[in-house]
Amino acid sequence: MAAVESNPLLLLRQAITQKKTIFPTASEDSTEEVPLSEATHLTFLLPERVAVPLDAQTRFLSHETFVNLRSIFFAWLNRENAIPEYNASVAQLNEELGDKGHVRNLLFVERLDLITWLEGASEHTEYIKFLAGDKDVSTSAAPLAPRGATSSAAATGRSGKGSIDPRLAVMLNGERKMGNRNSVLRGIKPTDFSHVRKLAAPLMSKKSQSASAVSIPNNPTLATHKKPRRPDPIILLSPSASSLLRMTNIKSFLENGQYVPPNSLSASSSTGASMLHINRLIKDIDPNRPMRFILVEGPEQFKPEYWNRVVAVFTTGQSWQFKNYKWSNPTELFRHVLGIYVGWRTDKPPEAVRNWGHRVMSVGIDPWKEPVQGSIDSTRWRDREIVENIWKTIEGNMRTKGWRRDQAPTSI
Repeated sequence: MAAVESNPLLLLRQAITQKKTIFPTASEDSTEEVPLSEATHLTFLLPERVAVPLDAQTRFLSHETFVNLRSIFFAWLNRENAIPEYNASVAQLNEELGDKGHVRNLLFVERLDLITWLEGASEHTEYIKFLAGDKDVSTSAAPLAPRGATSSAAATGRSGKGSIDPRLAVMLNGERKMGNRNSVLRGIKPTDFSHVRKLAAPLMSKKSQSASAVSIPNNPTLATHKKPRRPDPIILLSPSASSLLRMTNIKSFLENGQYVPPNSLSASSSTGASMLHINRLIKDIDPNRPMRFILVEGPEQFKPEYWNRVVAVFTTGQSWQFKNYKWSNPTELFRHVLGIYVGWRTDKPPEAVRNWGHRVMSVGIDPWKEPVQGSIDSTRWRDREIVENIWKTIEGNMRTKGWRRDQAPTSI
């Protein structure tokens, strides 16, 4: 039992497979259940009482980072939700937590693999990595169920209706277990294919030499005229649910100079898009061809060199937005990148935005009024003026950072 208690993942799996009570609490000694946004510990009744901090790191790895227990338990609670509902729930909980904690947004395949493992339907998952000195999950999780009961326990977990028919249990015991890509490619035991690499090395070297010889043109002057491709600049949006500009309405705002609410019927249909492209002619940098801008809500898929291409960051004034940024401190971030805050004209900018200084551009748009059917809202003419001022500031910042017609800055 000690091996299980030292590992929050195994502790949660044991409680789920044995249908024990699990609830979040506001302290280690508390027995009263509280919402996850107010909780600090996760309490298990096994039947002895065990309380584990929600910020404790587990062995589940996502984007090369170990995920905390709060994110694992939240994914389990939302196991029946679709991807958009789960993403919205993560954003809402992060907004409620503020600086008290953070919930990682797991990919669909990560959630599916995690939930299958927690239910006891599988014994292995490629996303659980072992720490130094840890035993294999299969040996650590052995006390969770008696030997020979793996198939029946899995069937029980899948059905959720308790015991199953004995004849069905016999058939499930003879069921052929499907493997993942690792088990299919690697087989049931590791095999050393290094000798194949040595045999193929001479053939590959000859092939590469012949390919390079063919690719070089007879006239060497032709190769010198090939121009390098200019990287696309990147604009980061705020993933907060309270942001006035989201992936659904940012394109109409920056391209057409017209604001519509993110959740309105007038917004675009790119609700589930993780990346958008917009074109803008930057005359002072390249007057002949428009520049393509990439719009994303987060830097999860960034390579290190991508940060040199970030030209603007839209923010709502919430510092948790920058937790996964290269510069997580807002003051340091806006020394390198232009910040933009868009709020209602009738409201004052948040105090955090004002404290970040002149490197954050603060603009206000007219409050939204639902137009009468068949008419056009005449008060939205100021939107285009505001958008042009935003682009003018972005263009000036790009020139200062070193953007040119055929190249991007190597550092910002």
